[in-house]
Amino acid sequence: MRGDHQTLALVLFGVFVAVTLAITTWVSRRRQGSAEEFYAGGRLFSPMENGFAIAGDYMSAASFLGISGLIALFGYDGLLYSVGFFVAWLVVLFLVAELVRNVGRFTLADVLTARVRERPVRIASGVSSVTVSVLYLVAQMVGAGSLVGLLLGGTGGAARTWTVIGVGALMVVYVALGGMRATTWIQIVKAVLLLAGAITLTVLVLARFHGDIDGLLRSAARRSGHGDDFLAPGLRYGGGWTARFDFISLGLALVLGTAGLPHILSRFYTVPTARAARRSVVWSIGLIGGFYLMTIVLGFGAAAVVGTGTVRASQPAGNTAVPLLALDLGGGPDSAGGTVLFAVVAAVAFATILAVVAGITLASSASVAHDLYATVRRARGGGPGHEVAVARVAAVVVGVVAIGLGLLARDLNVAFLVGLAFAVAASANLPVLLYSLFWRRFTTRGALWSVYGGLVPALVLVVVSPVFSGGEASLFPGLDIRLFPLENPGLVSIPLGFLAGWLGTVTSRERADPAKYAETEVRALTGAGAV
Repeated sequence: MRGDHQTLALVLFGVFVAVTLAITTWVSRRRQGSAEEFYAGGRLFSPMENGFAIAGDYMSAASFLGISGLIALFGYDGLLYSVGFFVAWLVVLFLVAELVRNVGRFTLADVLTARVRERPVRIASGVSSVTVSVLYLVAQMVGAGSLVGLLLGGTGGAARTWTVIGVGALMVVYVALGGMRATTWIQIVKAVLLLAGAITLTVLVLARFHGDIDGLLRSAARRSGHGDDFLAPGLRYGGGWTARFDFISLGLALVLGTAGLPHILSRFYTVPTARAARRSVVWSIGLIGGFYLMTIVLGFGAAAVVGTGTVRASQPAGNTAVPLLALDLGGGPDSAGGTVLFAVVAAVAFATILAVVAGITLASSASVAHDLYATVRRARGGGPGHEVAVARVAAVVVGVVAIGLGLLARDLNVAFLVGLAFAVAASANLPVLLYSLFWRRFTTRGALWSVYGGLVPALVLVVVSPVFSGGEASLFPGLDIRLFPLENPGLVSIPLGFLAGWLGTVTSRERADPAKYAETEVRALTGAGAV
């Protein structure tokens, strides 16, 4: 990239960072000592505000950079990500949102422990939530590194390394100082910026082809190098039965994983009532649905305008397709319009990454403090203020771990990495959540077996899959311990999570307390007794 691209984009980066730090500083002056204020923002947000914040939390670097890049590289097969990410919200709306708000308080574990023995289940849920959050964080770190690598012309790994470290440091500051209130306002600002950027690019792509969608698709197919195969299933997932099973596995993970993501579930606690939580989801579905429709246009637009070969040459995983599209739509690398549009899109993408990592870090630090620390140390008298202090320290630890893993996975597609996080969430968190809410006989052993029976197989299958070793694009290309042929473990690990929960319950000598189930059911459905 030329110097003017770099300068303008870096200035816009700086402006967003300054604004978000100002928000964090303003919020930090308010009382942040109580757990309710730190974890849930005082439960004072309106449905519209929370809907925008949920959309901001969900529309991540994987959506803006990764999905558009996969569509630009693989055409029709890349659409699975857009469809899967959006359809997942129907599961959240109809099965999870209102019930979780009524039964829980701050974290997923609050729901799971409503009618089983608290300590072991809360620890299991905390471990699972932190694992999912770290996996999701890695994807955002990789997106940040790819973006800055493009901005600075791919000048070695030093710039990408320092970018990942910088993003990690900022997310720790946001969470430690501002808590949920600052994180929510950052999400709202980011959602508005991202939607504005996506709308602008979508309009420019359609204007380039005079509103002719058919012309856009035909041009994308022609410039992809694959012809009509680009617009048909099978380019990425049609190479054989293994690829087809991978397709099914990914689809299951995307559709079921959202309802198990800790940072999404925690957003339902920031509104005062369950009705407000449901209305928040309705707002977010409208915003998210419109956004994912635009990612389809941007993906095919990048293939048609920039060319699949150019996108792959810039970054093999396709993460730079949207910034390259913006550069071309603005008039090219030597034009003022190209410079401005590229810089704006790069800054919006960077803002997306910063906002999402703040939300995920808050959720993971809450799990560490509220689920792990508070459970183990409750007998020693640690109060809410002490718990909040631990959450701030946990944010630092989670940030360090995410930085290290982000540097290791720097060459993988961000949407693909998020698919892995969704698979783990759908395997470990969703089965136990649904069993806790809807199965009268569910027991403590069933809850433990469900969490670990989904979490452990999912992680083990990733380690022995082509993602980890044995291929040029693997994390460790020089190592080969492949035993599992699929890249996404969801097809195996999600059913195992449900099966383990059922098996643990039916083999348990413990009998579920019908009174506790009745109390949980009434609270979940009516909100009576909800915090």
